Amino acid sequence: MLNPTSNLYTIEHLQPFNEPFLINPDKTGKNGSKRPQVRSAQELRRREFDPIRYVVTGYIAEGCTLLAGRPKLGKSWLVLEMGLAVAMGGVYLGGILCEQGDVLYLALEDNERRLQKRIDKVLGPLHEWPQSFQYATEWPRASDGGLEAIREWILSVEKPRLIVVDVLAMFRPASGGRENLYEADYHAIKGLQALASEYSVAIVVVHHTRKGGSEGDPFEKVSGTLGLTGAADTTIVLDRDGNGATLYGRGRDIEEIESAVEFNKRDCRWFVLGQASEVRRSDERTQIINALKEAAQPMSPREVTDLTGLSYDNVRQLLTRMSAAGEITRVGRGQYRHNDPPVTTVTTSQAPDLSQGYGCCGGEDDL
Repeated sequence: MLNPTSNLYTIEHLQPFNEPFLINPDKTGKNGSKRPQVRSAQELRRREFDPIRYVVTGYIAEGCTLLAGRPKLGKSWLVLEMGLAVAMGGVYLGGILCEQGDVLYLALEDNERRLQKRIDKVLGPLHEWPQSFQYATEWPRASDGGLEAIREWILSVEKPRLIVVDVLAMFRPASGGRENLYEADYHAIKGLQALASEYSVAIVVVHHTRKGGSEGDPFEKVSGTLGLTGAADTTIVLDRDGNGATLYGRGRDIEEIESAVEFNKRDCRWFVLGQASEVRRSDERTQIINALKEAAQPMSPREVTDLTGLSYDNVRQLLTRMSAAGEITRVGRGQYRHNDPPVTTVTTSQAPDLSQGYGCCGGEDDL
C-alpha cells in the first residue's frame, strides 16, 4: 500500500490464508482430466510457508542437488561423510553441525567390502556406526521401480532427511532412443526432484564432469546437457586446479557458493578452508612476501609477477594493498621490499683476521 505521507510502499499485515481460492473451481476438464489449479496473487500474499530447511547449512537444502566432479577427485568421500554426519547428527566439512535424521545411501559403484572399509576410515575405531544410516549397493533404475522404492523407504522410516544416489549413471532410466538428449537428461533428474519436493527431503545425486570443460564457468563442465542442471534444484561442482580444490554451488534456494576445500588423506574427510577468493588471495600474499624476502634488492610488480607466476594485475593490486597495510615496504616509485632489513653477506675478504687480535673474541691468548 502506498503511504501518502512518506511516499513509500508498506506491506499490510493480513491474516494468513492457506485455504485454496480457485479462480476456476471446476476440477475436471472435458475428458475427465484434472484441471490445473489457478490461484490469485492476493491469495499468495496471505499464504504462509515453512522456512527452507537445510540438511547441511549453506550447502544442501531440501530438494534435489546434483553434485558433479571429475572421476577419482573424492566425490564419494564427500557424500559418504555427509550421510554419516546426518545419520549421527554430527559435524560435516570441518565445522557444520547437521540435524540428525535417517539416511539412505545408494552406493551403486561399491560393494559391501569397499563400503565397510570406507566407513571405517571416516569414523575410526571410536565411533559407533549409526543404525539410521541405511545403504544398498544395488537398486532398480528409475524406470524400473527405483523411484517408487525410494518413496517406500521414505515412508518406512521415522525421520527421513537425506538420500544419496552414487552415481546417476547407474540409476537414470535406460535410454529408449525416442527422447532427444536434453529431454533424457531432464527426465533423469526430474523424478528425483519431484520426490524430494513431495516429502521435503534432500536427494543428492552424484555425477561426473566432462574433460576439457569451460575454464570460465565450472558449471559448464557438468557432463551432459543443460537438462540435468535445469531439473535439479541445486548444482554443486567439486573442481581442482593449480590453486587447489574448490566447491562451487548455485541453486534456487541457496546462496551462491565458492568455497576453498581440502581433503585430509589421513581420515578421508573434506574441510572447508573459507571463501575461495579470500583463501586464494591469502596464498598469493604469501607467495609475494616470500619472493620479496628472497630478493637481494627491491622488486617491481613485473619482477614479482615473473618470479611467482601470478597474474600481473593481481600482483599490482596486492602490492599496493599490502604496502598500505604495512605488510611490505614501498621503496621509491614502483619498487617494493620485504619488511625485514636485507641481510648483508660477509665475504672472506671482508672478515676480520682473528689471528691479528681484533676480532670479537681477541687473539689466540683470549681463547
